[in-house]
Amino acid sequence: MRSRFDEQLALLNKELIEMGALCEQVIALAAQSLTEGDTALAAGVSPLDEEIDRKEREIESLCLKLLLQQQPVARDLRQISAALKMITDMERIGDQAEDIAEIVAFLGGRGTENSELLRDMARSTIRMVSGSVDAYVKRDVPLAEKVIAEDDVVDDYFARVKKALISRIAADPTDGEFALDVLMIAKYFERIGDHAVNIAEWVIFSVTGEHKEG
Repeated sequence: MRSRFDEQLALLNKELIEMGALCEQVIALAAQSLTEGDTALAAGVSPLDEEIDRKEREIESLCLKLLLQQQPVARDLRQISAALKMITDMERIGDQAEDIAEIVAFLGGRGTENSELLRDMARSTIRMVSGSVDAYVKRDVPLAEKVIAEDDVVDDYFARVKKALISRIAADPTDGEFALDVLMIAKYFERIGDHAVNIAEWVIFSVTGEHKEG
């Protein structure tokens, strides 16, 4: 009975790794469409987001099977309930990447001088998502804590983008709408970082039984 349960837990880990990889892909694609001003790339984000939604439903179903068909002990129960929380945040990451892609499409491929900062911001969020899923599979609390600490880096990028855009609006008030669109993109990247923090916090809960909200 236990070996069957362990097999299903291993499958859960595999599914979470795949969902995490999809999240990394969708963030990278949204960021690339922005920095290259490529609306065709932006259009590729929506199908990836749909795949993330499908993966969320599959993992949810697997978790419910584990809860209903097996009799998980406290540690297993924490692992399964953490997975259920994590996939909600992963699904929101996909949604936010799609929000970014929609703005890129609306801008019609117009580039921004803040694209380097935004690209670095996207890379940080990808590292955070990758690290948080990795921490779950390895039950690695220090790695989860490292992910949480990296959120300060993402917040700093957001502050820098915001400052640059305020200066831009001051210099040319007629371009205010474009600046606000770029600020929204930065805000979505910041939110992706927040979701990665949530995932890392649930990883810590799954290992220690303690949940600290940031």
